[in-house]
Amino acid sequence: MKSNVVRIIYISLGWLFVVIGAIGVVLPILPTTPFMILALALFAKSSERFHQMLLNNRWVGESLREWEEKKTVSRKTKKRATILVFVSFSVSIAILHERIELQLFLITLATILLFCIWRLKEE
Repeated sequence: MKSNVVRIIYISLGWLFVVIGAIGVVLPILPTTPFMILALALFAKSSERFHQMLLNNRWVGESLREWEEKKTVSRKTKKRATILVFVSFSVSIAILHERIELQLFLITLATILLFCIWRLKEE
């Protein structure tokens, strides 16, 4: 009984992180990859079907497989993430053209995010 409850909790949390990760695709301050990695780990412990679904996903599957097998991120993925961060933060900064404190906050956040992305090990 207890293992069934834990399994359901893991699956529920896994789907929550998939949803948060999907939202992160369009929100610049919410990173997608860490949430997908969390979902992958939870599914690995609770549902082989959902685990394989993420690994075989055409958008995130390749990166997740690489992470699961080698704990690395490809340079191509880092470049795509950098472009996405740059574009999404630039739009947000442009929208907030009269709020210098928020612009500075976003610039700081983008810098920290890019620093973290580029510190990840490459193959």
